[in-house]
Amino acid sequence: MTLEEMKQRKKELGYTNEQISELSGVPLGTVQKVFSGVTETPRYDTMRALENVLEKRERAFFDATMVKESVPYYAGKKQGEYTLEDYYALPEDQRVELIDGVFYNMASPTLLHQLLSKEICRALDDYIRQKKGKCMTFMAPADVQLDCDNRTIVQPDVFLLCDLSKMKLNKVYGAPDLIVEVLSKSTKKKDMYLKLGKYVNAEVKEYWLVDPEKQTVLVYDFQHDEYPKIYGFDSIVPVGIFNGECKIDFNEVYESAKVFYEMM
Repeated sequence: MTLEEMKQRKKELGYTNEQISELSGVPLGTVQKVFSGVTETPRYDTMRALENVLEKRERAFFDATMVKESVPYYAGKKQGEYTLEDYYALPEDQRVELIDGVFYNMASPTLLHQLLSKEICRALDDYIRQKKGKCMTFMAPADVQLDCDNRTIVQPDVFLLCDLSKMKLNKVYGAPDLIVEVLSKSTKKKDMYLKLGKYVNAEVKEYWLVDPEKQTVLVYDFQHDEYPKIYGFDSIVPVGIFNGECKIDFNEVYESAKVFYEMM
């Protein structure tokens, strides 16, 4: 890959320099210099390490979560070829996401995962009711036809929608304003890399990644070009789409979930 191709691929995937540095083993300063153009002729081994991340590793990240081709009702198509017609033809007990024509299995969420989602949703709802706002919050499973095409349907853990004209019968057609994903072992890399790129390209205004294990909240405020910011579960996290007037106290969220952490 040429440097220009790498830059384009980096943009498509939504990778930050920090993420590429962590995945490739290339020092952050070197990554920054390569992509900013400061280093005009990067070393061969540096370019190979970056290329390995941008070209090859993405597929390895998601192989384990992809729906296997051996399942009978997928016969006749390969990953990358599926559409909404295939999605809605799935058995009711088969929960998946469809991203760029690829099916990804979704494991049942843990009780801690559900509780964190519920507490975040409740805090957003409380603020909206207090302000008599028109925005609405939703929790998974709820279909979001993110790209307004027939190749992508996602089910964010929590999302907030202010343009209610995007609601079409049983799904949302287009990008929500705020999306929150609660990370789990089976979805962590998909949420941190694949979905990050999809959400920024779809013009989601704000994206939160809540990590129950590390007790952190990673905030991408795309609307104000402020990202990423990292907060702990001892922090009060402002909601960017409400200009910081709405704040979620993760001390309270943690207290609600404390019983689960005590069992770990």
